[in-house]
Amino acid sequence: MTDDCRLLKYVITDCFVIVFLKVFFTEIISNMSKYLYKIILPAFIVIFFPACNQRSNSADKEPSKKTIIIQPFAGFPESETKFIAAELKKLHPDILVKEPIAFPENMMNAAKTRYRADSLIRFLKSRTKDDYITIGLTKNDISTTKGKYADWGVFGLGYCPGKSCIVSLYRLKGNNKREKLFKVVIHELGHTEGLPHCPCNTCYMRDAEGKDRLNSLTHFCPDCRKTLTHAGWVLE
Repeated sequence: MTDDCRLLKYVITDCFVIVFLKVFFTEIISNMSKYLYKIILPAFIVIFFPACNQRSNSADKEPSKKTIIIQPFAGFPESETKFIAAELKKLHPDILVKEPIAFPENMMNAAKTRYRADSLIRFLKSRTKDDYITIGLTKNDISTTKGKYADWGVFGLGYCPGKSCIVSLYRLKGNNKREKLFKVVIHELGHTEGLPHCPCNTCYMRDAEGKDRLNSLTHFCPDCRKTLTHAGWVLE
């Protein structure tokens, strides 16, 4: 075979190989694209869209409505318990009144003159299930630590937010003690729903700051009202 013939043979062979490889890899890439399109796109839809939907549902989810447990301690007047229950039912749909219980041991201050409010709400919390709030009622004096004061007497105390609070009759004075008592009750329950002290001078969530300001409190301000309404309270 002449050199020209050999050269022509090589050229034809090389061209054939190039064309074959081009067609082969084009077909592979084409099939691979179809394969990826069929597999990856559905997988993307399955993974991504439920996640979006879950975020949307989380944003729209309503807070769980809680049941308020009224827990009187021994010696608290039954008439006041009934009054508080009747008034609370006007503001909250789920109220449960329990029988009085004795004070747990080791809940008094060092001088044995007051019950520690912080210890009492911790005790009540331990007895409260999820989606419940317990408010304790007592006629005894209660105290907590406030700044430099190790044993500061209070009307009430509550977790903010949390599952328990306590209110005392002991420091309430005047002819409208019952009205004042109820204001303290809804103040402490407001804390358990996450409301801090409010700067509005007439809001039920105003800080007493060591004084009896209860006669000046007339309503929940719009911001506090919004929070409680969202939590299931019925406020006109």
